Amino acid sequence: MNVAITSPQLRAEVSAEGAELIRLQDEQGRDWLWDGDPAVWTGRSPLLFPIVGRVRDDRIRIDGSEYELPKHGFARISRFEIEEASSSQCRLRLHSSEATLRRYPFPFQLDVTYAVEGVALSITAAVTNTGSSGMPVSFGFHPAFRWPLPYDAPRADHEIRFEQEETAPIRRPLEGLMSRQADPSPVRSRTLALRDDLFEADALVFDQLGSRSVEYGARGSASLRVDFPDMPHLGIWTKPGAGFICIEPWQGYADPQDFTGDFSGKPGIVSVQPGETRRFAITVTVKPPARQSA
Repeated sequence: MNVAITSPQLRAEVSAEGAELIRLQDEQGRDWLWDGDPAVWTGRSPLLFPIVGRVRDDRIRIDGSEYELPKHGFARISRFEIEEASSSQCRLRLHSSEATLRRYPFPFQLDVTYAVEGVALSITAAVTNTGSSGMPVSFGFHPAFRWPLPYDAPRADHEIRFEQEETAPIRRPLEGLMSRQADPSPVRSRTLALRDDLFEADALVFDQLGSRSVEYGARGSASLRVDFPDMPHLGIWTKPGAGFICIEPWQGYADPQDFTGDFSGKPGIVSVQPGETRRFAITVTVKPPARQSA
């Protein structure tokens, strides 16, 4: 089942499968989100919970026991219940179950709220610890935007402009884990010029990120801004030659190559205490060219 929410300038569609955003259109009916072409990549905007990326051997270690947990966790392949739906907002919920507890031994409630207002879509994930002990967790957003964006600017003109200078080294996944090796930042004057060859060695991972906002698009044409005020890490990814670019605010990332410890000590993990709720949020603001936005 899908839910559609709208404003005069924006229409979003959300699937109960994975509580995933599957369509984002402006008032002209133009698509800003990747269409999930199965010949390329079926994702559109999966939610990453309770891990981001891959863990060593696809297993987490907790208090001496091991649990099998697939890349990016299980929320993206779980069916959520639709708790609320209005013309401009919806909320979907996933509870822990016998199946999730076999992979991640913590009772939880995950609520995901989508809301549109004007040209902005906000997505808020609220993770509540319904158990009796501390719950280690990561969370990530993984939206895939069209590359090129609508309105016909050349693909080669697209870039990502960061809120701040990003001079710290980046890292890359290596066989799914975070490489020990740090690479020089490809950002110059707060700008990442997008080229397919940037992604031949997989994603760019900004694990020492200063920015909490980026703008993506071609100068003088369509663009969008992604704000993520409380998310400290960022992944940028595509398959070379594909028609999308993923801009992924994260709390946490894949296991470092040399990490073999308890899941609670994994870099990027946060602890949610019993009865506590931790929120993770992003806002996507679409900006059609001024001459075509009326």
